[in-house]
Amino acid sequence: MCFKVLAVLIAVLPCFSQSTPQQQIESHARQAQEFLKTNRPDLAEREFSAIVALDPNNVDARGNLGVLLFFQGDYLKAAPELRSALKLRPGLWKIQALLGMCEKRSGAIAGAQADLAEAFPHLQEEKLRVQAGMDLIEVYSASGDMDKAAGVVSVLRELRPTDVEILYTAHQIYSNLADEAMLDVALAAPKSARMHQLVAHEMARQGNTEGTIAHLREAINLDARIPGIHFELAEALYGSGAPSGQDDAEKEYKAALADNPFNEKALCRLGEMAFARSELKEALARYSRSVELQPNDADANLGLAKVLLAMDQPAKAQPLLERSAQLEPFNSITRYHLSAVYRDLGRTADARRELAEFKRLKEMKERLREVYHEMRVEPADQERPDPDVPK
Repeated sequence: MCFKVLAVLIAVLPCFSQSTPQQQIESHARQAQEFLKTNRPDLAEREFSAIVALDPNNVDARGNLGVLLFFQGDYLKAAPELRSALKLRPGLWKIQALLGMCEKRSGAIAGAQADLAEAFPHLQEEKLRVQAGMDLIEVYSASGDMDKAAGVVSVLRELRPTDVEILYTAHQIYSNLADEAMLDVALAAPKSARMHQLVAHEMARQGNTEGTIAHLREAINLDARIPGIHFELAEALYGSGAPSGQDDAEKEYKAALADNPFNEKALCRLGEMAFARSELKEALARYSRSVELQPNDADANLGLAKVLLAMDQPAKAQPLLERSAQLEPFNSITRYHLSAVYRDLGRTADARRELAEFKRLKEMKERLREVYHEMRVEPADQERPDPDVPK
């Protein structure tokens, strides 16, 4: 039993002086507290029950009795006590959250949803908020209200960004939402440009590059004005590795830039292609404009730094690499170049540190690739190979 949580919840309920026989109530309350201190919830329950018998409107006794019964797993008995305490004093959010959990566990789903939804935004204690949130997600998911479930899981992810259970739940909810949206589009407009675009996304996730390109081309044929569609096709063509795909990709990046002159990502990719051809002047212009438009793009900062390194300007490249590493701490390529710059600038200790980080991240990426390979899906944010970085 979680007595730490129990003690915290009990502490939030004030003791009320009552008119029926006061000395007996105070005696039972003192005994209850002593039993709690010695981890005897069964005896504490008896004392709180005695207080309720003497004074049915004692909020403190009702709430504490409900809390005790909840943590003993007796949800059917706990719910009436918690409900009575809440009726006597609305706004006891912890009590209302526990009531919602009791209702969920005893099959009163409508009441559980109402109580958990009302209490959840007001809960402050992390453990209770997570437990109540996870229960509320289950209730919303069971009723098919995935949008509300997604709202709750978003709050929990912010609260505990590395909690595996929350992350898994988020994946399930977002996957269900994506599937629902795709089905809705398929029913509403099965031959539309957007439908082809959605199919392309699914094929890209499965690593079917040829299918991805074909469906994106069909989407453009149907509606070339879809925002970002030329950039999506360019990315697929560029990532295909086919020699002809590179020329087509460059055309599509330029088309994306023609549609939107502020498309910083397209500028970044054009800079990358120019750099690969050793056209340093064009690469410098493209990357410089990209960084100007979006100073917080890690790829743009890294690309511009690489151009400056090729122009033998490590001092100018250094702050860009440091900024890129700050924006994207898990990019091993950035760490490798930063190590080289520190070495050139005589910062030996910093160079060693970054090289060690490069090796660590490289190993981590290899493990992730194995996981994605087993799942037979393509990661959305693969690092592009860099000929200057050892494989």
